[in-house]
Amino acid sequence: MGEAMDYAPRKAIKMLLEGRFNEVVASNTPWLCVSCHTCATRCPSQLQISDGLFPALRAAVMAEGTAMDQDLQKALQNTYLYGNPMGISPKKRADWAKSAGVPVPIFSQLRRPVDVLWIVECYPSFEPRGQEISRLLARILNALGVDFAILGPEERCLGDCEWLAGERGLFEMLIERNIEILGKYKFREIIMTDPHSYRTLRNIYPALGGRFNVQPVVAFLAERLDQLKPMLKKKLNATVTYHDSCCLGRKTSHYEEPRTLLNAIPGIKLVEMIQNRESSLCCGGGASTIYLDRFIQERVKDRLADQRVLQAAATGAETLAVACPYEPARFEDAVKLTGHEGKLVVRDIIELLAESMELA
Repeated sequence: MGEAMDYAPRKAIKMLLEGRFNEVVASNTPWLCVSCHTCATRCPSQLQISDGLFPALRAAVMAEGTAMDQDLQKALQNTYLYGNPMGISPKKRADWAKSAGVPVPIFSQLRRPVDVLWIVECYPSFEPRGQEISRLLARILNALGVDFAILGPEERCLGDCEWLAGERGLFEMLIERNIEILGKYKFREIIMTDPHSYRTLRNIYPALGGRFNVQPVVAFLAERLDQLKPMLKKKLNATVTYHDSCCLGRKTSHYEEPRTLLNAIPGIKLVEMIQNRESSLCCGGGASTIYLDRFIQERVKDRLADQRVLQAAATGAETLAVACPYEPARFEDAVKLTGHEGKLVVRDIIELLAESMELA
């Protein structure tokens, strides 16, 4: 996003070193970073620009009293009041599980330790497409005989967007509450549906007192490939290309597990986009920018999601596979806008596994 910024990251850093703080804070630069982590990955000094500099700049904007984008402000207010950016009652967080067709135990009702705590997070709990993927994952976990539970109404946002938006106070409030809730229960490990929240719980929480054994769902399932493979019975007969999520890829180095799962599905031919793994192009929804779409579209000529869909189409694939709950809606919109509707289908890896297991 550097080309769309008033001051690209290197320029912004130089200006800050020169004492030109007010110019940087007043520019569009603080709000255009999508936290793709590309700059930090390439930086020879390993400066944490997207995770350090930009949240600090956004916090400075707020401290200056500058008006925040209304969509982002609404998401932050909802998270403060309801524990999720959608503003939905936490009592409804586990409603998706009622139609899963399999048991989805809620920890507070179970009254015993479990092997696996599944933190579902906000999009997979409340957004319709995310809810369907959650139901499919619940069926997969049951088919594998996993002893798991969810927090249900007790679960709250883990704070990834709030931290990256520079809302430090709200982030610390969420951390304090989440660590308290997690401390009530006994489990061997945590699995995460949302790579953004996974990265936050793995990389940020430990420094603030929250240390947990945690991994993303794709890594958890890849570890059980020997058990999973005999269940993958249905051939899907599709050419698939996989989009590396920034949080699964550059930020936590889970490049191979998603590909391992896709290659295990009968009938799938996996092809790579020109930018893959460490060089993967961001979907454009990272950091708090998923709530800044209108702000960014007014300032950016070519959306990152549109560019990525064009890369996917260029491979000849019929399916764009993803492993992040933010991505299906973003890429499906991009498929329509780039004229590839009916030619390219966006599907989560969980959806592909469930279809092959005949659980969908």
